Amino acid sequence: MIIDAHNHPDWLGHSFQKCRANMTQYGIEKTWLLSWEAPGDEYNPSFSSSCPQLSDKGPIAFARCVRYAEQSPESFILGYAPDPRRPESIDLLAAAVETYGVRVYGELKLRMMYDNPDALRMFRFCGEKRLPVMLHIDYESKSGRKYPRPSWWYGGGLEALERAVRACPETTFLGHGPGFWCHISGDCKHRKESYPQGPVVPGGKLPTLLRECPNLCCDTSAQSGLNALKRDPAFAKDFLVEFQDRVFFGRGCFDNALHDVLNGLNLPPDVLDKICSGNALELIPLE
Repeated sequence: MIIDAHNHPDWLGHSFQKCRANMTQYGIEKTWLLSWEAPGDEYNPSFSSSCPQLSDKGPIAFARCVRYAEQSPESFILGYAPDPRRPESIDLLAAAVETYGVRVYGELKLRMMYDNPDALRMFRFCGEKRLPVMLHIDYESKSGRKYPRPSWWYGGGLEALERAVRACPETTFLGHGPGFWCHISGDCKHRKESYPQGPVVPGGKLPTLLRECPNLCCDTSAQSGLNALKRDPAFAKDFLVEFQDRVFFGRGCFDNALHDVLNGLNLPPDVLDKICSGNALELIPLE
């Protein structure tokens, strides 16, 4: 069984029909379908090519997730992450849980520090409601323009995430993105590279944080997770075995590259099963 714990509606040219056909092609039984709502000046306008029909809610409005789930409720688990800086954000999330059965707070991808008071209040609410929090971290990247932003960044780095994780021990966090996965290694390549290459250097902040914080988990989706596992296969295997209960298979795209990499690592079958579906089922059991 495979559960894709990170994907989006109408993403990368995939309509509802293409998405469902793609799930069938690769044997994916369930997909966690996530929104990405953000103010218009906090995301690169180039995302319009990845996700057309941008709304005033941001690149991926929650309404688009709902539309998919209404057409195939057995295929999708709904995620929704209203901006915690909005005064009505917790009420919006609570209503979405009650009305639409939302089970994930995600994807959170905003130009803010993830340990600000509004965010911590939201994360604690998620902990009370047993909603895992899925968030994206990116370090500053220059846009080359003055407007709408001279640079793009999300979350404030691993240090801000660490403060949030420690402040909300009853909440489960799933981190992902270049600013998360770069810390699998103890080098400082993330200061110049979004997707560092080469052997992993011992002493990475991510393994250390995972050992210290049992409520932190890893979302392998998109190029960042794939790159982290491909750059040093021997280390990747040891990493996945050590943290086998806290790594989640997620694509953030529609190919089979991640599954191919996992299969190529010669993982013990029980470890591979946990990553592909067992951990997701533990966190969000099927109804």
